[in-house]
Amino acid sequence: MAFRPGSFLSYLHAELLMITGVLAAIIGFALEHSLIEAGRIPALMATVVLIGVIAGVSMRVAHHAEVLAHKVGEPYGTMILTLSAVLVEVLILAILMANGAGPTLVRDTIYAAVMIDINGILGLAALVGGLKHGEQPYNDDSGRTYLVMIATAMSISMIVPEFVPDDRWHAYSAFTIGAMIVLYALFLRRQVGEHSYFFSYSYPKAKAEGSDGHAATQALPDAPKLDGDSESVTASIVLMVVGVVLIGAIAEVMSQYLNAGIEGLGAPIMLVAIVVAALSAAPEILTALRAALRNRMQNVINIALGASLSTVILTVPVMEAIALFTGQPFVMAMTPVQTVMVAVTLFVAAINLIDGETNAIEGMTHFVLFATFLMLSMIGL
Repeated sequence: MAFRPGSFLSYLHAELLMITGVLAAIIGFALEHSLIEAGRIPALMATVVLIGVIAGVSMRVAHHAEVLAHKVGEPYGTMILTLSAVLVEVLILAILMANGAGPTLVRDTIYAAVMIDINGILGLAALVGGLKHGEQPYNDDSGRTYLVMIATAMSISMIVPEFVPDDRWHAYSAFTIGAMIVLYALFLRRQVGEHSYFFSYSYPKAKAEGSDGHAATQALPDAPKLDGDSESVTASIVLMVVGVVLIGAIAEVMSQYLNAGIEGLGAPIMLVAIVVAALSAAPEILTALRAALRNRMQNVINIALGASLSTVILTVPVMEAIALFTGQPFVMAMTPVQTVMVAVTLFVAAINLIDGETNAIEGMTHFVLFATFLMLSMIGL
């Protein structure tokens, strides 16, 4: 293929956030010692800047995930999007834990992610979508399937550990890894196989407009348009990998600045957990809102609940495996307040998602729960 300078420049412009990430990683490494020695304020300012850079690179990773999602259709599309977000979250968590983060960071991050995904993303999307479109339909099989999987996975990995003696954590940790793998393997096989129709919904208007009704209803909303050649897909795969590696490099630097910035402040570890969860969820929030505004609530359900399930069922075994390998356990049992918030969230979601339609009132109930989660976190609960 002939080299086209104009095309190359436009490509570089499109990947400006990636380029910014590379520069930020280099500068961050170069200035690490001097900024940390300069005191708490410079370290915190550097942390904020790097968090913004990670968010920007995450957006590009999500964009390329959407390119692939548009190519393969549902339910594979949202699987790619949510898995890319979980990969970013696991990577940042592993780096922070390796740099001496608190023993509750993994638990708090998973809890924060579930609150953000179900109450934040789903709540806000159902609220704005309901205000614009009224009642928004979706396949209620998907809601029930996701919720029962989330409840099971969180119970095994984040409630039962409260009753496991400290001297037996190795055995239960190994069991948890196996249970999560078995659960997700069966779920994945059914999601892409005989039960794939659980996670799709036929929109009559979209069917009438598309030459292929099924394809017209399954594409992610506002997905990037492809030119049909394999190079677009290949480039997206490569850039996704580059983006994830880049996020890891920036997170490594950020963790050093963060530790120096909050040392001695007494800041709750939940603050760090919310930042990690929000960084991985940022692209999903935008995608879900676009879907809700286009009256594609099925995509919202797949993104919000799929992200919650993926966070629990994939993050837990990876982090538990790291704990077993290093011999350093961490706290996975939720606090009483966290347990109550998760129970209320799943209970409200089970009621709201029982009829195959969402509305603004249902969205507001979840968004109020999200605000409650933020308030509790601010006061240290």
